[in-house]
Amino acid sequence: MSLDADSCYRALTSRDGRFDGLFFVAVTTTGIYCRPICPARTPRRDRVRFFKLAAEAEKEGFRACFRCRPELAPGHASVDAVSRTARAALARIEAGALNDGGVPELARDLAMSERQLRRSLQRELGVSPGELAQTRRLLVAKQLLAETALPITEIAFAAGFQSLRRFNAAFLERFATSPSSARRGAAVGGDSITVRLGFRAPFAWRELLRFTGTHAMPGAEEVDGEVYRRTVRIGDRTGWIAVGPPDAHRGTLPIEISASLTRVLVPLLARIRALFDLDAEPARVEAHLGGDPTLAPRIAAHPGLRVPGGFDGFELAARAILGQQISVRGATTLAGRIVAAIGEPIVTPFPSLSRTSPDAASFARAGEETLARLGVMPARARSLVALARAVTDGLCLAPGADPDEARARLLAIPGVGPWTAEVVLMRAIRSPDAFPHADLGILRALGGAVPKAALAAAEAWRPWRSYAAQLLWEG
Repeated sequence: MSLDADSCYRALTSRDGRFDGLFFVAVTTTGIYCRPICPARTPRRDRVRFFKLAAEAEKEGFRACFRCRPELAPGHASVDAVSRTARAALARIEAGALNDGGVPELARDLAMSERQLRRSLQRELGVSPGELAQTRRLLVAKQLLAETALPITEIAFAAGFQSLRRFNAAFLERFATSPSSARRGAAVGGDSITVRLGFRAPFAWRELLRFTGTHAMPGAEEVDGEVYRRTVRIGDRTGWIAVGPPDAHRGTLPIEISASLTRVLVPLLARIRALFDLDAEPARVEAHLGGDPTLAPRIAAHPGLRVPGGFDGFELAARAILGQQISVRGATTLAGRIVAAIGEPIVTPFPSLSRTSPDAASFARAGEETLARLGVMPARARSLVALARAVTDGLCLAPGADPDEARARLLAIPGVGPWTAEVVLMRAIRSPDAFPHADLGILRALGGAVPKAALAAAEAWRPWRSYAAQLLWEG
């Protein structure tokens, strides 16, 4: 999005929620930067500056508002006008890539030099990798101080700082107050914490849960009423999360997280944002697709429809392979058997959640014969093991990955065709323009069209074909 100061000021004066997270407004007389929906008195036009990113405002010396809380703002859509490299780097930094590693490692993962990475981010986002990472850490810490009773030491490490001393110094420098002074009397702690993540209204939560619930893996995830729950394994940490229902008035989604996961909170929150498509811009998507006579009534029936994401790229791709040419119910049954057989046992407060979803290494160790004994067709068992080996060998199926490279590598796996690849691009990599044009449900929704005709019709829906596909599936 190109920032036009006059347009930004109009959005600010109207408190237009469609622009929340798309820019931040800094007030020169107070040194504070806010979201465009901040309830504070609107400053004069000559006293404000506008920034795309919180990190840009902080680089210029502005401090985050404690009233509107910029850390709750949703992020940018993946089609915003920056290069694929910058988007991929930003996604990984926001998921904590620089908390445990450094810029050289990130550049190597992105197949570029450290100098190229720094220049790309500076040119397109106006900040360095380190500045992006530090802003993210401090905003996560600010949120935890406001919303949880975690000890300050635990907050420092949960946010990605390597020492309490560095955290205290950075927080004081950025916010002109100490972490203990910023604390706001959070509720008494226990075995879990609850934080909130922002979204732009409208938000079709029930439709999202209905889709997620029918594809849930028994033993590892479930939908209960208006709440989604699942077990989690990130690195050597295991635990559970419970999500929802959303607070429509505040525009936030509550996430209850087991205390065992606080040390991996930053990557965990990034995964949850992707899983529920919280950075979507429904007004922008619906304005583009709403002129199509096939999609318009679906948009009216399901305002704010999201593209359900994947908590883990391998998990989603494996689930897509299991779903090839069988019913959703049949694929769910197979997924449950696999979870029970090779998932890691875990204790949760929920009797039906007792195993973590098996990762790529677990599938590779299990091998084709084990999967076949569980009822997986031999050809699909071979595909699953081949997928697992590709992921352990470096195939990236995370948000921000290069969709063209991922598509090519997926299609090179025996048994993975265009339908599976496009579903993975839609839901795991978060490409807004993937389109499984040969899907039977899509063809039926288009009046029995043939795949070639469906692909031709979808040209008008670029760059939001993933959302068009979800609307067609929803009916």
